[in-house]
Amino acid sequence: MTDTIYAAATAAGRAAVAVVRVSGPRARAAVRALAGKVPRPRVAGLRTLQSDSGPIDQALVLWFPGPGSYTGEDSAEFHVHGGPAVVSALLEALAALGLRLAEPGEFTRRAFENGKLDLAQAEGVADLIEAETEAQRRQALAQVGGALGRAHLRWRADLIEASANFEAAVDFPDEEVPAEVADRARPHLQRLIGELHLALADVDRGERIRDGFRIALVGAPNAGKSTLLNGLAGREAAIVTATPGTTRDVIEVPMRLAGYKVLLADTAGLRDTHDEIEAEGVRRARAWASSADLRIWLVDGSSSAIDPPPEELTAGDLCVINKSDLPPGDDTGRALLEARALELEMHRISARDATHVGVILAALTDQVVQRLAGDELPTATRLRHKDLLAEALARLEHALVVEGSPELAAEDVRLAGRSLDRITGRIDPEDVLDRVFATFCIGK
Repeated sequence: MTDTIYAAATAAGRAAVAVVRVSGPRARAAVRALAGKVPRPRVAGLRTLQSDSGPIDQALVLWFPGPGSYTGEDSAEFHVHGGPAVVSALLEALAALGLRLAEPGEFTRRAFENGKLDLAQAEGVADLIEAETEAQRRQALAQVGGALGRAHLRWRADLIEASANFEAAVDFPDEEVPAEVADRARPHLQRLIGELHLALADVDRGERIRDGFRIALVGAPNAGKSTLLNGLAGREAAIVTATPGTTRDVIEVPMRLAGYKVLLADTAGLRDTHDEIEAEGVRRARAWASSADLRIWLVDGSSSAIDPPPEELTAGDLCVINKSDLPPGDDTGRALLEARALELEMHRISARDATHVGVILAALTDQVVQRLAGDELPTATRLRHKDLLAEALARLEHALVVEGSPELAAEDVRLAGRSLDRITGRIDPEDVLDRVFATFCIGK
């Protein structure tokens, strides 16, 4: 990392203040060239920035000598007025000094490569930047604080103990090593397997907190799905007409419930159709409902011919009998019986009534809190974490099966350790690192 990089750390556009960051071996020379004098470390100094073309701006300049900086390298920050012309002039001046514009995530990647952050913490930085809700913020902050790294240290301690016992049995079979030495690895393996099972069970919760809890409205055409969506969203997000099949595609509406991000989706009415476009809408509706975390089966309570429950429903989903302001249809009782058989939470409402919509909103909030809240935030929060935890768990469970052959068990424990090390980036191929840091914005 011989290049010195620079980038705007604040968003483009007009603002009161913009921040431009510099990191690398020529950072001090860049500060001296533009500001004339390098401020004391971590103390802001007011300087007039000058380029070959003349004054740029009066700015606050901060100097962070390595390794006591975010990246672990010599770094600086220029806090200038946030007009686009000011920022552009400063960036041009830095380029004229021979510095290179940073790639997305390059500052954080340098922090990782210089040992200031592990890979899980770096991912937490990206999540913190993207956080929209209180729950996302808290989860990302725990990640940046090293929650997963601390768990990894606990897991690694058990791995070392188990590995040492198996290696002793393999490497010193004729020495004075107790015959049951390999058996001593079992408690460590069992404890570690239990912890990994718990971590794996929590990954989905972590993903939902970060990406959003998905709720699908499903049911027959004209059951009132779009009306309910608009009521829950508090705006006209979907077109409502009396014509069946108006909704052809999935309409997603982001919401916040109890501090959690939620994606509420209105889907095409489920029915057999020869219309090619509507049939594609039905296919997409079923696919979205299948992958959703919660489904609301909306039933037209005034209809005399109610379709069977959608096959995507599972226990804990909601059955909402709509149009309670109209005379009940002959088939409503059958729909209620089928909902009870599926163990669905049942409500009878009119989607046109704000009070009734409030009842459904409260029910959804309860569901989200029940499924996402916990005494502790999840430590593993990404699909990458999930795959590596599952890989390590499979190796350790196999080690228990073959513990009578300590050389095989030792290899399983070693491979499990490699999988866990890849979570924090101790061992990770370059393409994985490229993929992780490519998700960052420039300047971070």
